[in-house]
Amino acid sequence: MPEPTILLVEDNEDDVFAFKWSARRAEVTCPLQVVTDGRQALAYLSGEGEYADRLKYPVPSLMFLDLKLPYLNGTEILAWKAGQVHLSDIPVIVLSGSDERKDRETTLPLGARDYIVKPVEPAKLRSVVDETLSRRPPSSTAYVS
Repeated sequence: MPEPTILLVEDNEDDVFAFKWSARRAEVTCPLQVVTDGRQALAYLSGEGEYADRLKYPVPSLMFLDLKLPYLNGTEILAWKAGQVHLSDIPVIVLSGSDERKDRETTLPLGARDYIVKPVEPAKLRSVVDETLSRRPPSSTAYVS
């Protein structure tokens, strides 16, 4: 089975830096792939274009998703992913600067496993990664290309 890979979908450079810092502090050692807009997220998840090489861009084991993104927002990405049976095993954690109830109420029914308000504390990040990856089925269909 391939090594678990985390996909971070985030357009803000400062937030990417903060996420990477938190991951290092939390001793999260999974490879991290970063895309910066909604179209790139769909291309990565679909394995299209520059992301077709699944050795270089493996199907993620876990995705952290910002809500406010260029081209397609996080809610649109969740709605699209919900229709992709081959991606259904990929857990999604929403990362948002918003703590508004309506955002939670919109994203959780679309398949988000959790909703975390930025910035992410290292201990919380470690806990979410460990818990989420430990719940993955041993032979996930998400690895089929």
